[in-house]
Amino acid sequence: MNIESVAVFCGSQSGKNPLFTQHVKELGKLLAMLKVKLVYGGGHKGLMGTLADSVLEHEGRIMGIIPELLIEWEAQHKGLTELAVVPDMHTRKKMIYDRCDAVIVLPGGFGTMDEMFEILTWNQLKIHNKKIYILNSDGYYNHLLKFINGMQKEGFLQPEQIETINFCTTPVELFNKLS
Repeated sequence: MNIESVAVFCGSQSGKNPLFTQHVKELGKLLAMLKVKLVYGGGHKGLMGTLADSVLEHEGRIMGIIPELLIEWEAQHKGLTELAVVPDMHTRKKMIYDRCDAVIVLPGGFGTMDEMFEILTWNQLKIHNKKIYILNSDGYYNHLLKFINGMQKEGFLQPEQIETINFCTTPVELFNKLS
């Protein structure tokens, strides 16, 4: 599979663990070096902003998609290759999903979880069939992995429903699985 663009979901905060920021910077560099376009929420704060800055620093391409509400809060990144302003969060998510070949999930909060679970659900419903790569920096997603395994054990998920999820511990491991 030829990956030309990836959606990345991550926090608008940086979190407390410095490894999160380090991994995000490494990921941005890899995206740019491998000429994979970043498609993301268009923000300039937290891990989102650090990722965009890293891609731009290494002369990569970015498509930011941001709802009008966040423009009003002046949360958009001003230096992106492309920026689409959309009416709402639902339009934003659909546009991000439609413009990517795969999804990478980094540490984040409710918004990150919402985006990840929606694309997992869309895969389950066959609306999309995107590979999902979860960067489990310093075990951030260990509880999620345990929860997913529990859902499967209890009969709520079938093996084919979770085949699209790949847990990785470093950006390099992630890119080795991606390509």
